Amino acid sequence: MDPSEQDGNGVAEALPPPPPVPPNVTPIKAESDADVKKVIRVPMARHGFGTKGNKVPILTNHFKVNVNKVDGQFFHYSVALFYEDGRPVDGKGIGRKVLDRVRETYEAELDGKDFAYDGEKTLFTVGALPRNKLEFTIVLEDVPSSRNNGNASLGEQGSPNESDRKRIRRPYQSKTYKVEISFAAKIPMQAIANALRGQESENSQEALRVLDIILRQHAAKQGCLLVRQSFFHNDPKNFADVGGGVLGCRGFHSSFRTTQGGLSLNIDVSTTMIIQPGPVADFLVANQNAKDPFSLDWVKAKRVLKNLRVKTSPTNQEFKITGLSEKTCREQTFTLKQRGKEQDGEEAQTTEVTVYDYFVNQRNISLRYSADLPCINVGKPKRPTYFPIELCSLVSLQRYTKALSTFQRASLVEKSRQKPQERMSVLSNALKINNYDAEPLLRACGVSINGNFTQVEGRVLPTPKLKVGNGEDLYARNGRWNFNNKRVADACKIERWAVVNFSARCDVRKLINDLIKVGEMKGVAVESPFNVFDENPQFRRAPPLVRVEKMFEDIQSKLPGPPKFLLCLLPERKNCDIYGPWKRKNLSDFGVVTQCLSPMRINDQYLTNLLLKINAKLGGLNSVLAGELAPSLPVISRVPTIILGMDVSHGSPGQSDIPSIAAVVSSRHWPSISRYRACVRTQSPKVEMIDGLFKRVSDNEDDGIIRELLVDFYTSSGKRKPDQIIIFRDGVSESQFNQVLNIELNQIIEACKFLDENWSPKFVVIVAQKNHHTKFFQPNSPDNVQPGTIIDNKVCHPKNNDFYLCAHAGMIGTTRPTHYHVLLDQVGFSADDLQELVHSLSYVYQRSTTAISVVAPICYAHLAATQLGQWMKFEDASETSSSHNGTAPGGAPAVPPMPTLKESVRNSMFFC
Repeated sequence: MDPSEQDGNGVAEALPPPPPVPPNVTPIKAESDADVKKVIRVPMARHGFGTKGNKVPILTNHFKVNVNKVDGQFFHYSVALFYEDGRPVDGKGIGRKVLDRVRETYEAELDGKDFAYDGEKTLFTVGALPRNKLEFTIVLEDVPSSRNNGNASLGEQGSPNESDRKRIRRPYQSKTYKVEISFAAKIPMQAIANALRGQESENSQEALRVLDIILRQHAAKQGCLLVRQSFFHNDPKNFADVGGGVLGCRGFHSSFRTTQGGLSLNIDVSTTMIIQPGPVADFLVANQNAKDPFSLDWVKAKRVLKNLRVKTSPTNQEFKITGLSEKTCREQTFTLKQRGKEQDGEEAQTTEVTVYDYFVNQRNISLRYSADLPCINVGKPKRPTYFPIELCSLVSLQRYTKALSTFQRASLVEKSRQKPQERMSVLSNALKINNYDAEPLLRACGVSINGNFTQVEGRVLPTPKLKVGNGEDLYARNGRWNFNNKRVADACKIERWAVVNFSARCDVRKLINDLIKVGEMKGVAVESPFNVFDENPQFRRAPPLVRVEKMFEDIQSKLPGPPKFLLCLLPERKNCDIYGPWKRKNLSDFGVVTQCLSPMRINDQYLTNLLLKINAKLGGLNSVLAGELAPSLPVISRVPTIILGMDVSHGSPGQSDIPSIAAVVSSRHWPSISRYRACVRTQSPKVEMIDGLFKRVSDNEDDGIIRELLVDFYTSSGKRKPDQIIIFRDGVSESQFNQVLNIELNQIIEACKFLDENWSPKFVVIVAQKNHHTKFFQPNSPDNVQPGTIIDNKVCHPKNNDFYLCAHAGMIGTTRPTHYHVLLDQVGFSADDLQELVHSLSYVYQRSTTAISVVAPICYAHLAATQLGQWMKFEDASETSSSHNGTAPGGAPAVPPMPTLKESVRNSMFFC
């Protein structure tokens, strides 16, 4: 108790004196609870390199960087910007202009030093500035008045004084800024050398950040759009129209990386989405796919235009759009002050004039089509400023951040892919064009960049052996195989089934007969369907939920009992809005396996692929690894092992209220590693860490994901608990590795201990990343690297255990390798065994006859999250639990729970 605390009578309570310490005893300091910390796990170090496979030379888009000055120091300064009246500057984008002016005006006070500025609050120099705190005042002319809201100093009555009033009337004005630069920290350049030896620290990350900021600033000086570590030049040659008034803009990513081979500059082609520059009306017509500007939805237009920048003709001034006028240009009026009519002490005379009259009659600007359209407003809420729409042009390089439609995405992929040779020549040119050697700051750091692609040693791993029906071998060539004259490994029977047709145009009888015939060839017995349910034409225009309900009423009234399987024909190929409600009704309400198709171009190949999916969903297997049957897979065939794939999918950008969906899939029927089942839950929007792995609801009850999967493994694997748990995690960045190891893994361990206190399985945690910029090329070959190419040296991490694998055959564009990071390995795999396991797991994907680019458990988790995400899209508040409309304990809206799967389909591969 604190001695200052008092007892109930207001008298300080005295503590008895401590007993005397014997002379030969040294007291031990008592550990407080805060001191007894849990073990913090960090990513493991590499134990060795793989040796299996044929060695091949590989080129990569990493360029060697030499740093000659290791004894220098970066000085870190904080930057604060204020308006003349002391208010802080909050608008982004002005910082670089202000600091450029500081550099020009006060060169002597800065000792002529160059600096690296991040555009916001941070600035770095090589060596110190003359003083620890510097203050400057600068004036910027020609700041567009709409850009930021600060300046006129208000008089005593709170109204602008005379000179200010005149200044406000001018669209452009000078603006005064105060700049404070204060010393924050020193960063030794030696930290970079330490990081290359595997000794990473806060300093080494900061030092690399300085180098990255120098590259960003270099690009900003050339007028580029900057998006994180990528930059985009304003050159129409780099634009590709993807429809809807949106362009794909090609640019470059560049970042410094610490690797086994030293410091390298990773340069890659990058694409971002921008708004189509040019006349606003043209953009809106394209964006809404309208016939002309007179058939536009102006509510939608207002939403999409807000905050975009336009140039107005004929003066070429730049403004930010704040809204649209309520009335058309012909009807919208504003108050015009008569020039030159001001008398001393008198207000100027004013008249009401329409925007159209003002521009046509007073400014003599002819307007062809704006009279009956709304005007663009670039003013403040209380002081609107209107321009006719045809005088406004959208400025180039403005990012489009909304989600792309399926068609836009397909168009973007089509237009942005590049063959390996083309990509190599573009990257070589990029390095020349950027001319980093001329950047004074890089020179001051003693940094020079080699112009050649780094050569590394790759290995092509042996192709895993596959088995199909009748114990036949199946040989994959170039990462692909086919089922010609082959039967599936484990065939299910398609019985008690029916066809449902949602108004798709197709010869249903022929489709059924062809499916039965293909099934016979592949060893899958397909009985005749019980019935074909055609949609009642009167519901064709009804909402999706109604159409699905009516169809199910029809099915229930005509079938003698619940079907085992329903084949569903959809009218549209992409984005059919019946899909989500239909899947939910089948899997959650009735427990029926279903397969959807859109019968466009149906041939034997299509039907074979369809059959592979149906067979996997109904519990069959199409092909298996020979090592599963023998069983002879390294390490995992000897000891019961469960393999988990974990992924979280988030709503589209800008949709902050849509719950994120966490999916975990697990292997079952050990020693098989080809059969999986999924558990899917909702969680708070945009949260990447999975929070439902362990969910204690009472002293003996856990409602978490992991318990459900472990119990299934136990029952499907002959009542064996897994002694090894191998976790593949997708979608996390390097900054989140420690959270995976210390938050998610702890939950999984708790779930295991909750099932059995004495059970201690061994864990392996591997993160798979696709979202990186390292690419590989074959020297002197136009082709992509061979499937099975693995790289674990030179461009990999100086200390941590990581490798790149291209398991698949890149058919179009340039292969993107998957970057695997082994964060933890309690099992003690050799490098070769672990790499062989990862490679093998790229060959057990039941939906296709190809090796895939990332291990199957991760693909399945992604599919399960995406499919159940479609259910949530059509969730109606009235349908979900009452908590949907409530709030969570923290005050945030409660996350609607995921509808549960029916028992009969819970263990199926419904996501295939």
